[in-house]
Amino acid sequence: MKREPKISSLIDKAVFDYNLIEKGDRILIGASGGKDSTLLIEYFANRVKRPDCNFEYKALNIQSDFAPEFPPSLKTYFSDLHVPFESVNVNILERVKENQKMNCYWCSTQRRTELLNYAMANGFNKIALGHHMDDVLETLLMNMLNKGELSTMIPSLKYENYPVTVIRPLYYVSESRIVDYAKEKGFYGFTCTCNYQDNSQRKAARKKLEDLTDGDLIKKEKLLTSLKNINTNYLP
Repeated sequence: MKREPKISSLIDKAVFDYNLIEKGDRILIGASGGKDSTLLIEYFANRVKRPDCNFEYKALNIQSDFAPEFPPSLKTYFSDLHVPFESVNVNILERVKENQKMNCYWCSTQRRTELLNYAMANGFNKIALGHHMDDVLETLLMNMLNKGELSTMIPSLKYENYPVTVIRPLYYVSESRIVDYAKEKGFYGFTCTCNYQDNSQRKAARKKLEDLTDGDLIKKEKLLTSLKNINTNYLP
């Protein structure tokens, strides 16, 4: 029976394939308190100890005025791992314009802006986000079906107007692997429970992805691989 790859090996592969961590990097990690970002932070805490690594990192939590408190147990866990960690309070509600509705996309955009501002103000050249394989494939379906556009999240994205690159080291890691690992390690369960959740498009895309692949991990991996294996002779 084929042995399942370790989750750290899948992250290593993405880092190697897309050159996500380079010598001298200063990397800011978005820390939401969820399973994805927690796995990512744990990975960086372990990787920085390797003798061939020469980079710095820091985990930053953007604490909105309506989100649940960052889990104290995770703060303790990060402390045990010697993770540089900071939480910054941001009033997102006051930024909502008249006749505008608060939703997940708006909140995410504001938190991403805060990460970018902090990175530039403190000399970080990269921001690491916890988007995984399923996020990438769901975004692919959303863009195809809603925009008529073949595009999705990519492993490394350099901003055109800012000296910062966004990296996604969990690119090869499926959500199911993360769930299993998080349960095993004891950091599964924290999710956003605010009253402004409106991510119906992503939920619909998630269901479509499961229907399309029958929830099969190998089919999801094939779908991801197809993004790098484009046969233009059979496309208009």
